[in-house]
Amino acid sequence: MNMTRRQLMRSAAAIGSLALGGCAWLPGRKEIRSTLFVFDTVCVLGGVMPQEVLDAACKMCETYERLYSRTREGSDVWRINHAGGKPVEVDYRTIDLVSKALPYCEESDGLFDITIGAVSELWDFSLGVMPTREDVERALPHVDWRRVEVGDTTVALGDPGARLDLGGIAKGYIADRLVERFERDGVLSAYVNLGGNVKVYGPKSDGTPWRVGVRDPHANDETQVVATVSTTGGSLVTSGLYERSFERDGRTYGHILDPRTGYPVRTDVVSASVFSNLSIDGDGYTKPLFMLPTDEALAFLARRPSLQGLLVSDDGTITTTPNAEFELA
Repeated sequence: MNMTRRQLMRSAAAIGSLALGGCAWLPGRKEIRSTLFVFDTVCVLGGVMPQEVLDAACKMCETYERLYSRTREGSDVWRINHAGGKPVEVDYRTIDLVSKALPYCEESDGLFDITIGAVSELWDFSLGVMPTREDVERALPHVDWRRVEVGDTTVALGDPGARLDLGGIAKGYIADRLVERFERDGVLSAYVNLGGNVKVYGPKSDGTPWRVGVRDPHANDETQVVATVSTTGGSLVTSGLYERSFERDGRTYGHILDPRTGYPVRTDVVSASVFSNLSIDGDGYTKPLFMLPTDEALAFLARRPSLQGLLVSDDGTITTTPNAEFELA
């Protein structure tokens, strides 16, 4: 995906205003922020901290991009996918992410599957490329998270035709690691917005919570929200079918693929949000919500009391879990 500088700045402004209400100040210190394009999205990092701390966080993002990109030749994921099923020596951070991702695959009974890459590489939602049914049917048997083998220093795909795609969970994992880094560096007020994965650490400098918004999926204005949640430490992850899609023969194809069919999900849910302590939880648990009826999706979240959820249907109906602290707009 290519973006002009003007488009990048416009998207960054939208993300900043959508995600966070107000600015953070500490005595004698001004909030700083950086905008960068990684993980195929606009990312904004900021808070009250020395410039060198923020610069180090941005470099961390670039490192993770080099490790986890499915399409970047030489990345850990690229090497795993092109190893013909043989074990590949990878960075410890890749071991950590893959190890943490697999339980989400198991808990969702494969509705979230990190080997969806065998199918996702056939689609291009930016260019509107749609594979043939024959191609999808050939790739689908290779989608099976149970064939991923993680060693102490290696990752292997038991099926040589399988392909890892960590795009559905990497941003949540990275957001958690960035906030951990800010905490170690003594930062008292910080936020991370990785294209919809928002995590904050500490209150704003005046002691009040951050207000994080859920984008209105039916509005053209990216700053319009349907709800907000106030927090001094937590993560809000929103996934929406509006993020990347194309139309063909009167049907809209969204970027969230159903591992059972190899095609974009067919659902009346257009946006799913999870508020949690860990951002990786938000990533790992939002995707299955699109593949379940609304009542089952809410029950799925209710079985996990540490999660709060909000669903927006295509008719504009907003449904939340009983414990949710969202403030509807």
